[in-house]
Amino acid sequence: MTRYNAEIYVGALLPLESRRIAQLLLTEPDQRAWTHAIEIENILQKRTAATAARQARLLRRRLTTLDAEGWKMIAERESEVVIQMLMAAAVKHSLLLGDFLLRVYANRQRRLEPALARSDWQDFLAECEHHDSSLAGWPQSTKDKMLQVILRILVEAKYIDSSKSMKLTPQSLHPDVWRYLSAHNETYVLDCLERVR
Repeated sequence: MTRYNAEIYVGALLPLESRRIAQLLLTEPDQRAWTHAIEIENILQKRTAATAARQARLLRRRLTTLDAEGWKMIAERESEVVIQMLMAAAVKHSLLLGDFLLRVYANRQRRLEPALARSDWQDFLAECEHHDSSLAGWPQSTKDKMLQVILRILVEAKYIDSSKSMKLTPQSLHPDVWRYLSAHNETYVLDCLERVR
């Protein structure tokens, strides 16, 4: 059974673009309205329609793991809430990111170790292959790129201070984000994000 996908490969949290996609999703656009907003109005402000369409597809898949209440929080709230909601959506969209937080980040924190190590990624992927053998077929370049993207996400969400030092800087969930995830029974996401308090 396939547990993991490489879609996170395409981009990090992208808060500005995500806000725009959340605002668009709140209008419940049909395909024509979606295409017009992305490719004609160029709401993501990309150089080509193809780039805009590709990024919009990723963000739509990520954000549709949430509901209209979640989109509204992303579209309208302050930066802290937006980033944490995007982190929740990214974890729901990519179990690879979630499992990395649960198995690697949280373990380092529990052992009072100050930082992640580069070797953590290869060890983690080897463990993941036991749960999803399709990972063995991923090119090394994809695996390397995914580490870069995951580290970028952790920096954006302030879970590490930089992708160079990888020093742990655990975050507390904003009460409204915690309430949203609890109300939606998002136990896995809470375990990924809140156990790092």
